[in-house]
Amino acid sequence: MANIKSAMKRVKITEKQTMNNRAAKSEMKTTIRRFDEALQAGDATASEKAYLTAVSTVDHAAAKGMIHKNAAARKKAQMAKKRAAAQ
Repeated sequence: MANIKSAMKRVKITEKQTMNNRAAKSEMKTTIRRFDEALQAGDATASEKAYLTAVSTVDHAAAKGMIHKNAAARKKAQMAKKRAAAQ
């Protein structure tokens, strides 16, 4: 455990950031899962809406540095491929 005041503050900040990043990554995974579920159900309007939401959350995660930009591009490409195959 840190003894210096600034180091203790950084530990608190890091814990808070970790919680926020974990929640945001979980939300991103949830939106991707909802997109997959909408595709499986065959609902075109729901899958289109879920696709746009999922792409938005992936872009946000990449912009905030939670995932690498190439990982974001890969996830979006995989979703676009699934979307095109379903149509």
